[in-house]
Amino acid sequence: MATTQAPSRGRVKVEPTGKRIRAMLGGDIVLDSTDVLLVWEVPYYPQYYIPVADVGDGVLVLNGESERSPSRGEAQLFDVKSSRSTIRSGAWHYPESPLTEIRDHVRFAWETMDSWFEEDEEVYVHPRDPYTRVDVLDSSRHIRIEIDGETVADSRNAKLLFETGLPTRFYLPKTDVRFDLLTPTDKATSCPYKGTARYWSASVKGITHDNIVWGYDTPLPESRGIEGLVSFYNEKVDIFVDGAPTGRPKTKFS
Repeated sequence: MATTQAPSRGRVKVEPTGKRIRAMLGGDIVLDSTDVLLVWEVPYYPQYYIPVADVGDGVLVLNGESERSPSRGEAQLFDVKSSRSTIRSGAWHYPESPLTEIRDHVRFAWETMDSWFEEDEEVYVHPRDPYTRVDVLDSSRHIRIEIDGETVADSRNAKLLFETGLPTRFYLPKTDVRFDLLTPTDKATSCPYKGTARYWSASVKGITHDNIVWGYDTPLPESRGIEGLVSFYNEKVDIFVDGAPTGRPKTKFS
């Protein structure tokens, strides 16, 4: 007689968040729950899974489409409706998932909603990972940064930002950076822990290094220490700390 093995959870992790999660669409609160699950579909950050019972009446409209995940099983797709807007296939429900914890929950595409809240604080970009920590520390160590052998920054007044899973970032006063070599660009990125960054390209010895410098003009409260400072990609420049090279780390930004 053949035996059946339980489906592998793979890299998927599921745990309760303990926070009240709400979301708005078209001016309406469309979900409000204190029983939300965090589900790591990818290693970098989790997604919210909301109990179906905590989604507003009429918000979820089954549209007949489906989608399969190797780890979560077959999903029913729903349109997401508010009094003023409808988002096609903006939510997934896995009623027969091998991950039994999520069977009575639904995941919304983050961008489906106009805004998300943890308790009464708005959350940006994606749910915060409870295992990610950001520390900003003053440092009098001598930080010097080179691009193609030319010094582009030199400071003893840096802020060091330690973020789980990333190399130490060195944030420097703009007065310690060769801004005569930098040109602002239109690029902007957002982070749920730091806020929205703007970028500069560096032109050194006739070569332009696109979007290699960034800074946060108005960072989120937990990263307020880097306000008005700028940082360089460790992966793309040469950084010396007290005269010693730090090397170029290999990350997704390399």
